[in-house]
Amino acid sequence: MKEILYRLFEHQYLNREDALGLLKDIAEGKYNEAQISALMTVFLMRSISVDELLGFREALLEMSLMVDFGDIPFIDIVGTGGDGKNTFNISTAACFLVAGAGYQVVKHGNYGASTISGASNVMEQLGIRFTTDIDRLYKSMDLCGIAYLHAPLFNPALKAVASVRKNLGIRTFFNVLGPLVNPARPKFQLLGVYSLSMFRLYSYVYEASGIRFGVVHSLDGYDEISLTDDFKIALPEREKIYSPEMLNMERCTPTDLYGGDSPEQSAQIFRSVMARTASKGQMNSVIANAAFAIQVLCPEKKIATCIEEATESLMSGKALGVLKKFVEVNQ
Repeated sequence: MKEILYRLFEHQYLNREDALGLLKDIAEGKYNEAQISALMTVFLMRSISVDELLGFREALLEMSLMVDFGDIPFIDIVGTGGDGKNTFNISTAACFLVAGAGYQVVKHGNYGASTISGASNVMEQLGIRFTTDIDRLYKSMDLCGIAYLHAPLFNPALKAVASVRKNLGIRTFFNVLGPLVNPARPKFQLLGVYSLSMFRLYSYVYEASGIRFGVVHSLDGYDEISLTDDFKIALPEREKIYSPEMLNMERCTPTDLYGGDSPEQSAQIFRSVMARTASKGQMNSVIANAAFAIQVLCPEKKIATCIEEATESLMSGKALGVLKKFVEVNQ
């Protein structure tokens, strides 16, 4: 590690093979927390390269407990975190709208490291019991159209650095890696990022990985479609900037999206969205993210059609029905 740190301090980059080996060594416990913390700090001070990210990703996927859902065309919807906005769990809620619209979702998530409530925090608040039991995951997918994979159970390297990430309390390159290492290997993914440099980086990585993707970034810094400002989306075939008005939606305020001061408060907002008792801004932000996820799955559909599907899923109660069944199956 000392040699690698010196190289990185001198602004050198790792090749793909070095990055792969480094992360495997971390997972095997070869480095102490101070060394891992120093490594994370380096990647806060300079951007990570495509080769470094692909090497780290390959290492994590090689070591992960793979989950095979066969040829089902499922999607993962996730944000990188690290935007400092402390929103409620928008992408997690969007997953249930997509499932309620009749599509399949495999959500890969973790506890919040740089936010109060990550996807796993809200799942725990709902009473979900995390598992690697493949039969129960298949059952969840079959009955609900959605399965949840708690990252530390499937990715030992992420578990190995959990305490360092939590103690730092800021985004690290593991925030960047998290969306790329879903052990079910989804062929479709909607990803929200907190900066335009990350927007470009992930586009390159997805192109190299053969994943059909949508990468979104709200221009005021949210790592999802926040509707607080215009947002940019990259798909394999195009890039485009949208305004909320182009979706026939009103602009939100940061207050609309605030996730509260505890996982309990964030989970309560999540429940209110699913029950259609939340504010219009809260529900619209979830609908917008679900709609673009549907378009990633169905590129032939116009975004207006996708918004109609996502809205119908929420307002008809279908998404809430999926949530109730999901909780029943996964307790």
